[in-house]
Amino acid sequence: MSGLSNKVVLITGASSGIGAGAALHFASLGCRLAICGRNRENLQKIMKQCIDSGLPDEKIMNILGDVCVVADCERTMKEVVERYGQLDVLRECISIHIGQAGVQMGNACWELYCLEHGIHPDGQMPSDKTIGYGDDSFNTFFSETGTGKHVPRAVFVDLEPTVVDEVRTGTYRHLFHPEQLITGKEDAANNYARGHYTIGKECIDLTLDRIRKMSDQCNGLQGFLIFHSFGGGTGSGFASLLMERLSVDFPKKSKLTFSIYPAPQVSTAVVEPYNAILYTHPTLEHCEVAFIVDNQAIYEICRRNLSIDRPTYTNLNRLIGQIVSSITASLRFDGALNVDLTEFQTNLVPYPRIHFPLATYAPVLSAEKVGHEQVTVAEITKACFEPQNQMVNCDPRKGKYMAVCMLYRGDVVPKDVNSAISMIKKEKTIQFVEWCPTGFKVGINYQPPTVVPGGDLAKVERAVCCLCNTTAIMDAWMRIDHKFDLMFAKRAFVHWYVGEGMEEGEFSEAREDLAALELDYQEVQEDAASDEDNEEY
Repeated sequence: MSGLSNKVVLITGASSGIGAGAALHFASLGCRLAICGRNRENLQKIMKQCIDSGLPDEKIMNILGDVCVVADCERTMKEVVERYGQLDVLRECISIHIGQAGVQMGNACWELYCLEHGIHPDGQMPSDKTIGYGDDSFNTFFSETGTGKHVPRAVFVDLEPTVVDEVRTGTYRHLFHPEQLITGKEDAANNYARGHYTIGKECIDLTLDRIRKMSDQCNGLQGFLIFHSFGGGTGSGFASLLMERLSVDFPKKSKLTFSIYPAPQVSTAVVEPYNAILYTHPTLEHCEVAFIVDNQAIYEICRRNLSIDRPTYTNLNRLIGQIVSSITASLRFDGALNVDLTEFQTNLVPYPRIHFPLATYAPVLSAEKVGHEQVTVAEITKACFEPQNQMVNCDPRKGKYMAVCMLYRGDVVPKDVNSAISMIKKEKTIQFVEWCPTGFKVGINYQPPTVVPGGDLAKVERAVCCLCNTTAIMDAWMRIDHKFDLMFAKRAFVHWYVGEGMEEGEFSEAREDLAALELDYQEVQEDAASDEDNEEY
């Protein structure tokens, strides 16, 4: 990590282990350190080692505190800012929005980020007092110019220009750097092969060049957030090509995807099952976590909870935006228990291939209903485990939970969270696999949810986003595999793919890999069932 000299770094758990090692490493880079831990004696030893390694006295401070205690977290932050005037965040994320679905999700997400941080559509931020030099927590997602403009760390790519042109001419046209909006001249036409082999090849080098430039401006790039759909030509073909190339160029960086999954009844393309399976096969090894949502489930939530009879894509995307915002809030704001990108992987993915958590968000309430509903921590936690609130059409009661990540934001204290989770664990309908007794990862962020003015959601004091890795998602894979089999048995539409340079054997290979994925999930579920049977005897 270059250019970290004089950056302010806060290290928690610094009195021993990894935290102590991190302190010594950042001391060797010339950073200004604040080391925090529960053992005063050990902290002073680490502080002395840092000074002995050549770090000046004025560049290090130690703070006695426990990160599980909210008051200690607040006091620690206050002391660091009083001493150094700022706290530098070293973990930037680059967002990549691919195809129509990815770009439209991007519009909703960046609109919400700007509202949350008080950034105007022209990139100016009146509340930012450290123009051009301070590193605030939102700098993980925005880079700051000398003139005080905040530019999103994002790239929008589509193989045809119409959707990205809406960004170029829309409300936020002055927010994005023109070089970040990349378009080709010819559409992928719902064809994975065009997105991956022919048309996509023309755009890939330019896209990677822009991503490389953006990564060079980062102090410590944490990873990539990739937005796309499984069913589109660009969303499947170009996304898989880009992820393969990113794995070569940035092998150590996390890649998390936000994907629109093919819905059971609602479909925008006949060849959606082909695209989805051809995309999933190569990216199983190139993606660390894939958060999936499907349009039909979100249509139902809009209709039932928000009383919108005919939801538009804007309605759907703003709801997805709230999920993405909750997942990324701990990277952009301070909180009692912050969760970074690597923590999602560590806690949600028990085996490399089983990395498709379901997303749920609560409360989803319209302005008319909000006054009549309880929005307590216990209520919103319980809502996350009700099937009708899941953002993918599958019933989690039929599967087993492997891991659950609860990301709270707003007026939430750890005590309420602990009692809400213990209530959930007592529910008979929510079953965990035997080999994961803990089950829950929790994040708490103090920033309350923001709503878009004139939007559908009501303003609430607290909200939660639940990410759960469950074997119930197997239903969704079986559904799409079945649709693929029906078409491929007759070789219907295959000539369009072969005509773009694909081989027919790739279809069979991809389908075999998906059958193996189904078996992976089945094994986990059967293992859990056999463990229970053994306990009974």
